Amino acid sequence: MARFLGSFLLLGVLIFGIWPYYTVFSLDTALGGSDAKAIAPFVDLPAIQEHYKERLGNAVGGFLPSGNSESDRAIGWLADNLSKLGDTALDQTITLDWVRNSLRDANSEAGGSFISGINFAFFESWNQFVIRLGKLGEHPTHVVMTLEGTDWKITDVVR
Repeated sequence: MARFLGSFLLLGVLIFGIWPYYTVFSLDTALGGSDAKAIAPFVDLPAIQEHYKERLGNAVGGFLPSGNSESDRAIGWLADNLSKLGDTALDQTITLDWVRNSLRDANSEAGGSFISGINFAFFESWNQFVIRLGKLGEHPTHVVMTLEGTDWKITDVVR
């Protein structure tokens, strides 16, 4: 009985380990099509937009003045309003077309199809899988896939 349970557990671990690679092969097929909606089942667009907002917010935050003078408060007010406008612009810019084009551009720089452009793909944690398109040190594109429910979805694209 213990041997059966051990074999069953090993089989489960193997299937779990192969699962994101299967998603990568399916994504490669979807990227080959002409319609951006074909990649929609593989993309968590709000998560990608949120990651870009965080990166932009962190980059801008370092330039804001920390004083309490009238001009510092005015600049802070302007930065807050610009970030609201920036969120809207970001939501309009980061679309399924943008994700598809970013992955295709990274593939063309790395060597062709999505799969042929992959230089590294492995688990970062049990629910996060990272793909590197292009060689390390040559401005690769990193694609982060996260397990959401029963599906692996792209939650970040870092170029």
